[in-house]
Amino acid sequence: MEDILDEIFERVVESRIFRNRDILSPDYIPEKLPHRENEIRKVGSVLAQALKNSRPNNLFIYGLTGTGKTAVTLYVLRRLEAKARQLGVDVRYAYVNTRQRDTPYKVLADIASSIGLRVPFTGLSTAEVYTRLVRALSRRSGVLIVVLDEVDWLVRRKGDDILYKLTRIGYELPAGSTKVSIVGITNDVKFVEMLDARVRSSLGEEEVVFPPYNAEQLRDILWERAREAFQPGAVDEAVISYCAALAAREHGDARRALDLLRVAGEMAERENAPRVTVEHVKKAWMQLERDRVYEVVSTLPLHARLVLLAVIKAAGTGYTTTGELYTVYRELASRIGVESVTQRRISDIINELDMLGILSARVVSRGRYGKTRMISLAADPGTIIEALARDTRLRQLLEDAPLPPKREQLIGSAGA
Repeated sequence: MEDILDEIFERVVESRIFRNRDILSPDYIPEKLPHRENEIRKVGSVLAQALKNSRPNNLFIYGLTGTGKTAVTLYVLRRLEAKARQLGVDVRYAYVNTRQRDTPYKVLADIASSIGLRVPFTGLSTAEVYTRLVRALSRRSGVLIVVLDEVDWLVRRKGDDILYKLTRIGYELPAGSTKVSIVGITNDVKFVEMLDARVRSSLGEEEVVFPPYNAEQLRDILWERAREAFQPGAVDEAVISYCAALAAREHGDARRALDLLRVAGEMAERENAPRVTVEHVKKAWMQLERDRVYEVVSTLPLHARLVLLAVIKAAGTGYTTTGELYTVYRELASRIGVESVTQRRISDIINELDMLGILSARVVSRGRYGKTRMISLAADPGTIIEALARDTRLRQLLEDAPLPPKREQLIGSAGA
């Protein structure tokens, strides 16, 4: 056993593939951000007002996943903070990923922590934490920029009350105290439509839209990272171009491209291969796709998972319509004792699952009978069923009623 582990350890330590694997991490902020010069300029010009000890306008940044929103924001803020130190100006920022810190309490606690105010993990009301934060800010001067990443996640689950308070916090602070600016980041280009008009007007003082990358831009981004991340000769043009082409097909997602290249490198390393090949990329793509589908389905709200289960029951290996799906969905909801939502809401859920690539919903003409939506699974059925079966209530529904013949085998592996 020791010999086996020694071999594994040596393969990583003396890797023929990686020089610095961390450079391919989505959290890594490089010195250069290719093809985001315009966005850096826009974000920088808004936030630069802090260098004059003025409150920058609130900023709303949106675009699809993997378009560089977070990287550009943090890149600008780090440079801004460094410049402020040179000028003797007190500029700080608080970065909060609201998908991970998914309650108003946690968000406020993280903001408080950024200015040195300690808040207990639990035990206080959210209102009390907010009061303490306002009190601490009133005793300080300078500028605090609060970044709320994936802010749509928080608002969908907890409403936009905390967002409204933060965008209006300046009205509760006396003159001469900390000036607070909010930067909201979201992957959902339609998110602003969900907000209360007052929040929308406060948060959307300035807006920056990040377009998706094309294959050529993704190739440049990958080469920029690959030169530092891999050993010389471990990757070639064919591998980089293939990763870029696959990610460009997925809405120009740079994060996806980097993950793909990293996982392909890990597979080559485990095989003790001398270099990463296109075959490694293909294997990595299959693994990442399965992991993505599993993670997305596992974290969906209950009614969205019921919709997926209804599609499996109603469509089998083919298609179902919205009406048929809704009938099956209501029956499933009733069987686990939850109140069903309206057909309009189910229609919205179908659209969301379609955007996520889990379902395919296309409108077809039925001649004089009008148009209808044909709905089917767009991701691997086995992975979807495995993720649904994590919930004991849904697992029971999967086992109780027979599925179409080609899917019954998948249940056994999901329940195992």
